[in-house]
Amino acid sequence: MKLLGISGTILGAKTSVLVKAILEEVKQRHPDVEIDMLDLRDYQIEFCDGRRMDDYNEDTRSAIAKVTQADFYVIGSPIFNSSIPAPLKNLIDLIPSDVFRHKVMGFTANGGTYQHYLMIENQLKPIAGYLRAFVAPSYVYAHTTHFSPENEIQNEEIILRIRELADELVHMQYGLGRKLVKV
Repeated sequence: MKLLGISGTILGAKTSVLVKAILEEVKQRHPDVEIDMLDLRDYQIEFCDGRRMDDYNEDTRSAIAKVTQADFYVIGSPIFNSSIPAPLKNLIDLIPSDVFRHKVMGFTANGGTYQHYLMIENQLKPIAGYLRAFVAPSYVYAHTTHFSPENEIQNEEIILRIRELADELVHMQYGLGRKLVKV
């Protein structure tokens, strides 16, 4: 069973820190779960324009393969202008929609105001619903002040939410891990 963490930005470090923290928590609490990370900062993913998969560059094909091979996901997003960043939306557009069907997704996000957490409810969860993914009810939202100047998580409530989301994702995956019959 493979959990893929996706850091959905090419800027900054906080999103990656959050996703990695959740992956590490899963690894510590559920050692039978294989974890992997897709940090978009490490890839030169081409713009989705409808061409055949074989015509995209190696980084794009590699990212698509990582997402396709995962059993469930934790997706991180910074919040720019009250929305998800273009690199994350581009990645989602590149993946055939049936890849996400009946798979568990959890979310983490970071932003500069306390109201930005609503982006998870109003944008990420509806996208997951459209893709027919099972969405973890909990999520982790971290404000800029929850990080140290070195981008370390320094807020106990955020650390607790990370633990809760890690357990929830694994619990849901085990509960829903059986293959559903597609109609």
